[in-house]
Amino acid sequence: MINGDSLGEINKISGPLVIATGMLGSKMYDVVKVGKEKLIGEIIQLEGEKAVIQVYEDTSGVRPGEPVASTGRPLSLELGPGLLSSIYDGIQRPLTEIRSKTGTFIERGVEVRALDSKRKWKFVVEKGIKKGSKVGQSDILGYVQETELMKHYIMVPLGIEGTLESIKEGSYTIDDTIAKVKTKDGVVNITMVQSRPVRRPAPFKSKFRSGTPLITGQRVIDTLFPISKGGAAAVPGPFGAGKTVIQQQLAKWSDADIVVYVGCGERGNEMTDVLTEFPELKDPKTGKPLMERTILVANTSNMPVAAREASVYTGITIAEYFRDMGYNVAVMADSTSRWAEAMREMSTRLEEMPGEEGYPAYLPKRLAEYYERSGEVESLNGKKGSITIIGAVSPPGGDTSEPVSQGTLRVVKVYWALDAALAGSRHFPSINWLTSYSLYAGTLEPWYKKNVGEEFVEARKETMKLLQREAELKDIVQLVGEDALPDAERIILDVGRMIREGYLRQSAFDEVDAYTSLKKQSLMLNTILYFRKKADEAVAAGVSSDKIVDMKVKTPISRLRESKEQEIEAQTKKVHKEIDAEFEALRKEAG
Repeated sequence: MINGDSLGEINKISGPLVIATGMLGSKMYDVVKVGKEKLIGEIIQLEGEKAVIQVYEDTSGVRPGEPVASTGRPLSLELGPGLLSSIYDGIQRPLTEIRSKTGTFIERGVEVRALDSKRKWKFVVEKGIKKGSKVGQSDILGYVQETELMKHYIMVPLGIEGTLESIKEGSYTIDDTIAKVKTKDGVVNITMVQSRPVRRPAPFKSKFRSGTPLITGQRVIDTLFPISKGGAAAVPGPFGAGKTVIQQQLAKWSDADIVVYVGCGERGNEMTDVLTEFPELKDPKTGKPLMERTILVANTSNMPVAAREASVYTGITIAEYFRDMGYNVAVMADSTSRWAEAMREMSTRLEEMPGEEGYPAYLPKRLAEYYERSGEVESLNGKKGSITIIGAVSPPGGDTSEPVSQGTLRVVKVYWALDAALAGSRHFPSINWLTSYSLYAGTLEPWYKKNVGEEFVEARKETMKLLQREAELKDIVQLVGEDALPDAERIILDVGRMIREGYLRQSAFDEVDAYTSLKKQSLMLNTILYFRKKADEAVAAGVSSDKIVDMKVKTPISRLRESKEQEIEAQTKKVHKEIDAEFEALRKEAG
């Protein structure tokens, strides 16, 4: 039998891999309880009565002959009110509850429910929903005001459709019946909690190309390498290049409705920063605590390696649930390389034929399946929502020719290449503007023209050309020296330096500079390019480039990033007047 009765026994143990016999009746990806301590595992291979299980907890001390019991269900999440502000491990066990139950260290086999079953929520019925209404899967029955920021919509669980027999407002726990639906198989009681398997993508009506950017407040991203809502981005970089800082910045400042932050196999101190800092941060749009729209999945490097796979699927399944409510969700996966390393270890223990660098041959397929769960969609209930996936990649030594980086780049459309040399020179974000790219830039142009202005789109193109030309000139300078260049080209070097140091560099720890609105970005960039235009005119009029390089007005231009949002318009006007006045003085001096 299944559902908890012993099906078999352990035959072999190899780290997180357990082989059990006597498992007839089990199915692929069923969750099983392994050993006397009932460790949580998942069947990943079946051959007759033999099952290969990856265990999501430490298997030290587990012996052959101990029982293995199947739950008969795939690895699934409990989804309902109480998800927001939660901190889970890779298999959706709430870490705060576990600490109160077992202390600082997580005991093996501990079972804690993902959602609070005692708390009561005020359920409000959706307009137009009443007895006799025809309802289908994911249709919205009502909502709960989960936090001050977010309404948690209660949806008909997947696989259920029929006629509403009853529904009533009131205060309920997540397990109380709030409605009854008459289906072809009988009456089904609907509660505020539902279960979804993590490996199966949630269905939707249609997926379409998004024309709206995810605004991050990071100048190098929003201006040069934007990502659309529903897009997928890779952030590869060596140790110390700032992958985690960028992801935390995007989690804090992006205009996603909900953020799911997955710490997948990263060091404990990095997740500690997230866990201690996020609860204290204020949402820039509302002033409320940022955790009210954030869910953290913490799976650090000292946790069992197999749980890394579960953690990335846990994060994306939670995101799909909120996407179906019509929200824009951002998923930060830090880092997918640790997940790939876990797959490599499991593949080695399974004695599978290795692919490149020992990774399993199915690595590109798994990566593609994961990133393809991003996108802007019309849900089954008609609401439009999106999932944006931003995955950090940690290639050894920063070598992006390795399999994880290459497998990721085949499926994502944004590549933010982190540069160790930039990080070493304290240039953050250390996104290299010469090797990064965004395939969404053209798609998003109409939105930028309409909402920011055509001038900003043209400024972006001019900036990219300037930075590329500056890089070419720097190579020439190394051979012949800067003094050998014509004045016009020395101006390009100077303006390129102003863009790099005064615009692309941005402090994550400065209260004002950490976030820059699109309006401020446009005003700052246009001011630098206005300086370039005036400089070119001055050179044509006979002004020496040495005089232009030493101009005093460059200091207030570079300090525009320190101006607050409400002051930036007045400040840029003031700087423009200073530019005009100083260039006029130079022209008079040159005769």
